[in-house]
Amino acid sequence: MITEQFVEEFVLALFSSLGYEVLNGPQIAPDVSSLYRDSYNHACLDKILLESLQRINPAIPDEILEDAIRKLKTPASPSLTVNNRNVHKMLVNGIDVEYHRPDHSIGGDKIAIIDFDNPDNNRWLVVNQFTVIEGNLNRRADVVVFINGLPLAVFELKNPADEKATIWSAFNQASDL
Repeated sequence: MITEQFVEEFVLALFSSLGYEVLNGPQIAPDVSSLYRDSYNHACLDKILLESLQRINPAIPDEILEDAIRKLKTPASPSLTVNNRNVHKMLVNGIDVEYHRPDHSIGGDKIAIIDFDNPDNNRWLVVNQFTVIEGNLNRRADVVVFINGLPLAVFELKNPADEKATIWSAFNQASDL
């Protein structure tokens, strides 16, 4: 019998076959392990993001990488559309930064978020039952795809054998995420 859990396991197996690391949400919950995130209200896996940026941008000082992460995660506009475009540009083109070099000159560089030239240099992760809590809202996505600690895709799965489980019910549930 096909169930939603069967579909979820199939999706995880598919990502695993593509080389993604597969984890279960409760394994990386902040109250179980602080290796991934410090709080349920963090959707990004900040520690993985910093480690990935250090690996991809080895010549950039950590404090500059941390500033770039803040820039990436801080909305610049009240418009969701504008913010999505800004984040997309940063993911594709990198983040422009300036910093003081050891010789006290000011240097400029571009921090890559995703290593498009060497895909194996990225951290590919998929997590099922990923919980985010904001205020009194507890949201749990069926499957979240992370690249370098950034959640880039969310899957809300439904049981294909359930006639009441429609694309619209999945859409409405995902909209609440």
